[in-house]
Amino acid sequence: MPPGAPSPDSSSQPSRSPQPSEPPEPPEPSQPTQFSRASEPLRPTIPVQDVRPAVHGGRKPAKAVPGETFQVTATVFREGHEAVAANVVLRDPGGRPGPWTPMRELAPGTDRWGADATPDAEGPWTYAVEAWGDPVTTWRHHAQIKIPAGIDTDLVLEEGARLHERAASGVPRAERAAVLDAAQALRDTGRSPAARLAAALTPEVRSVLARHPLREFVTSSEELPLLVERHRALFGSWYEFFPRSEGAVVKEGEPPVSGTFRTAAERLPAIAEMGFDVVYLPPIHPIGTTFRKGPNNSLSVGRYDVGVPWAIGSPEGGHDAVHPDLGTLDDFDAFVRRAGELGLEVALDFALQCSPDHPWVEKHPDWFRRRADGSIAYAENPPKKYQDIYPIAFHKDMPGLIAETVRLLRFWMGHGVRVFRVDNPHTKPVVFWERVIAEVNGTDPDVIFLAEAFTRPAMMRTLAAVGFQQSYTYFTWRNDKAELTEYLTELARETAHFLRPNFFVNTPDILHAYLQDGGRPAFEVRAVLAATLSPTWGVYSGFELCENTAVRRGSEEYLNSEKYQLRPRDWVGAERRGETIAPLITALNRLRRTSPALRQLRDLHFHPTDKEAVIAYSKTAVDEHGSNTVLVVVNLDPHHTQEATVSLDMPQLGLEWHESVPVRDELTGETYHWGRANYVRLEPGRAPAH
Repeated sequence: MPPGAPSPDSSSQPSRSPQPSEPPEPPEPSQPTQFSRASEPLRPTIPVQDVRPAVHGGRKPAKAVPGETFQVTATVFREGHEAVAANVVLRDPGGRPGPWTPMRELAPGTDRWGADATPDAEGPWTYAVEAWGDPVTTWRHHAQIKIPAGIDTDLVLEEGARLHERAASGVPRAERAAVLDAAQALRDTGRSPAARLAAALTPEVRSVLARHPLREFVTSSEELPLLVERHRALFGSWYEFFPRSEGAVVKEGEPPVSGTFRTAAERLPAIAEMGFDVVYLPPIHPIGTTFRKGPNNSLSVGRYDVGVPWAIGSPEGGHDAVHPDLGTLDDFDAFVRRAGELGLEVALDFALQCSPDHPWVEKHPDWFRRRADGSIAYAENPPKKYQDIYPIAFHKDMPGLIAETVRLLRFWMGHGVRVFRVDNPHTKPVVFWERVIAEVNGTDPDVIFLAEAFTRPAMMRTLAAVGFQQSYTYFTWRNDKAELTEYLTELARETAHFLRPNFFVNTPDILHAYLQDGGRPAFEVRAVLAATLSPTWGVYSGFELCENTAVRRGSEEYLNSEKYQLRPRDWVGAERRGETIAPLITALNRLRRTSPALRQLRDLHFHPTDKEAVIAYSKTAVDEHGSNTVLVVVNLDPHHTQEATVSLDMPQLGLEWHESVPVRDELTGETYHWGRANYVRLEPGRAPAH
């Protein structure tokens, strides 16, 4: 066997990098193990450890949408001083490997390697990390030390020539000449040793072998799952409203007249004009009368009080019926069709609970928890009491409840609903949702579930891991710079591979003190933050009118809450009087649709400012069309004008420290030249943000 020839052991044969045009047979995985049985053949392996992202240790899939780039990292090292390298293998739903994706050491000496991967189609993918010995890089390192020192000159150059010949065998024919020329030059005794070496270190040779490296002792991690879902799972603008309030007639001393699906449909064009993608409806089902709540959650109920939509069920039907005041199923179908014509998807609230009048109470009495006196326990979230709602006892008949839940979801899917906002999923067993979502998405992967889970982080993260495509967040309660910076860093870096946030600025349950006290400027600030920090955001109807009166000081409940009564609004009059921030919302949604940077979550970077009331951050997206960067500067103080200096991290923006560039304010149309340090003056009510 000539010196330098490869060993006949199959594990040491050179392995080529995968090429899209001519994919090789995948190398047999050689997993590093803690112990080996004596009967197993010993093969050199290169440790590949702690591959990330790995959701629940790889038992659950990481998540992405087509075209979304995510980083894969791993710890890779080997014995001795031989060079090691690594690459990511991304396999599509058909099992085909994607383009060659080399990894780089993220920080010298850490053994932590990383690379970006970008799936381009929906479906179940996998990703793995391959580590391998890099004999060419090892030789280059030695040669650049020995040749200038005159150590083993001819031997080193001959070893390099043989390595380049081996490497050339795996290079596509069109690129092979440069590598073979390098091998020939290394043997050319008519040149000086330095010139012979230089011929193998040219940019052209390095480039070819970077694309088609010679790989030895290839060791693969296990394949980890990646679920690639449709774009709406990551990006969208939501608008929530009560159909019964749109077109309603409320006159003192007269029975109120409910709005209907037909009158509610008349509101859809204005919602679409503001740039929203999803229109979300609270429960549309019959409402019970037993323990019905009156205005402002009163236990004193009048003859014409309409009740709470979440108290689902009456003799007129349950979760698969519509409230007769709203119309019929045909009317609902017409509403969904009209929304679709305007480019809106309809999201339906799915609340697994019922009123005491729901058909389930008689048909499935075992689905409810009985108290010591034999009565059914109503829902509580102390100090709040929901006497008009019975929660479900899921441990009594889990299979039956799963079957009924899937049936109900498929019923509404059959009526055009592909998005569900799930009410309080954290009060139900995790395994229940895992089974339900798996059954639905197993046949209909386009259906999206939003978890309304304002609860502990562990539960929120687990619900996301087991299948929920989106989640409500703590954004409502993060209002100063430190809170926002810490929380968004967590969402954009720590959990972005499986938890997708939906930043609702308000809900029928939540009117934060910041909005109560800050007036219109506070509403503008929160709209800018939500629309630019998160790829998905939402508003509850009335936000654009800056409704901010609480039922009492210290409460987050609205006065005269729409949960308990009809709330028709004078949209036309408000616009005429200038009492709406709809133009700002429209501008933000237009910017979101035209800026790829705002349609992604992961590449978020905060920039220093010298005032705590001023926050600055940027988002960048890079695709085949180029790069897009959006820089946002916001005055978090809704009461006072703030002047500050914004210090930009220029390399993070792809710029040199000394450069200045023109920037266009998308809210005003003004253009400035910004560099490393920039003065801003942001006045509430006039210019809350750039």
